[in-house]
Amino acid sequence: MGKRGRSRARGAPRRWLWRLVALAVLFALAFAAWLWWDMRSWRPDEALYPEQGALVTPGGAPVRFETLKALGARFVYIPLPSTAGAGGFTDAFRSARAAGLKVGVLLGFDPCFPADAQSNVFAQSVPRDAELLPPAIGLERLADGCASKVSDAAVESELITLINQIEMHTGRPVILKLSPAFQERHRTATTLARDLWLARDRARPDYARRPWLLWSANSARVTEASDAPVEWVVVEK
Repeated sequence: MGKRGRSRARGAPRRWLWRLVALAVLFALAFAAWLWWDMRSWRPDEALYPEQGALVTPGGAPVRFETLKALGARFVYIPLPSTAGAGGFTDAFRSARAAGLKVGVLLGFDPCFPADAQSNVFAQSVPRDAELLPPAIGLERLADGCASKVSDAAVESELITLINQIEMHTGRPVILKLSPAFQERHRTATTLARDLWLARDRARPDYARRPWLLWSANSARVTEASDAPVEWVVVEK
């Protein structure tokens, strides 16, 4: 066999290898595109999680709560800014109740501000009403970005104060909406005996290392209820 023939023989396996690599890349891209598209509207099976609802986007596009209910939501949590005015909270709160949805309030904890200021916003905005769902406190932001240094011990102390003040106002235990980052920093799931609300797209969350009550299973579900995605939430049986 001449030099040209031997060169072609050696080059053939390489060409097949590159073709296989290109095919694998195309398959991976196609699967990723399908997964992204499917995730836009995905929610857990109602047979496994019959109680489903949503957390609407704070300060986002208006929500048609009647449509949200028609899509399978039985409840909705309305976010309340912790250190600012209620803004569109009141209108969303009233509209959700008028649509026949069970309504709860999520207060996002800000570690850079005292608990008293945050609980005052809650008390001024949220009525004492036995029909409301248990209040939730969002634990996502860390103190790293505060203008003045705030120690982890101070964050944890203010959080306990905030929990006590909100529970005193509502007469019900709070639910802690706990992010992986906040759990890693403060070990909140271990130190505070409250129901948990965890988040992980599509897969059951386990980062708290103990059972949870609520699961944000799709952080950006696209629906006809709003121009902005909603966070789809299910209740553990």
